[in-house]
Amino acid sequence: MTTIKTLPTYDPTLFEGAAEGYAQYRTKYPPVVFAKLAEIFNLNGQGRLLDLGCGPGLIAIPFGEYFEEVVAVDPDPDMIKEAQRQATAIQANNITWLNQGAELIDSSLGTFRLTTIGRAFHWMQRELVLERLYPLLSDDGGIALLNTNENPWESQLPWKQAAIGVVKKWLGEQRRTGQRGQGVRKPVDPPHQVVIANSAFARQELFEVPFEKTWTVSSYLGYLYTTAFALKIFFGDNAPAFEADLQEALLAVEPSGEFTEEIKVTILAVWKR
Repeated sequence: MTTIKTLPTYDPTLFEGAAEGYAQYRTKYPPVVFAKLAEIFNLNGQGRLLDLGCGPGLIAIPFGEYFEEVVAVDPDPDMIKEAQRQATAIQANNITWLNQGAELIDSSLGTFRLTTIGRAFHWMQRELVLERLYPLLSDDGGIALLNTNENPWESQLPWKQAAIGVVKKWLGEQRRTGQRGQGVRKPVDPPHQVVIANSAFARQELFEVPFEKTWTVSSYLGYLYTTAFALKIFFGDNAPAFEADLQEALLAVEPSGEFTEEIKVTILAVWKR
């Protein structure tokens, strides 16, 4: 039964050195998002959650209170270590952390009421993950793919366009991804909805939860340093000069140094039955 597809394809340099900053600077999902998930999937505090591509625990830790037990999976050992540190800090003791690829999940993990994947499905072998997930979910179970519309490469906000302009000045016009900055980002094709429609899962529906977020020059720099396109290691000795350029560009757009945007969390809900 084992095929070449089951071999992990994760690039270990994808978020190299970013785990601690990821926990600090990446946008946190507000409580209203988890309340919406509980409403969508009729959660009652029972059952188990499987969080794939968990990173430093941005879903597994705050959402864990809705479940008896959580299993959180990520291929990056530094992300798992940071997640464990974050969970210990608030005594979130119902989470098991596994350092492995989502493609390698199997029946040894048991049965789950819900699987969450936050801003990570595009990094996975999607068809294989769906195939492996299906038998692990209870009949009333499902998947929630969470994403946010804060991608600066596609934003019309002047301050974000200014930030990407500085990134391009130092790293080139193409959006980097993986291979220590030598890889190039490719479009997600086909879209997640198409992949899901071609799977065994019964139906899907999209929900949106908007909220407002304010950044500073410092916090947005921290965010950029956690992205696959602008990791701090890409800049080497040029990091201080890049940081000075970024500050100058952002303050030229908004001298107050505070940058507010409306973020929409999209929830692509998928039901097994």
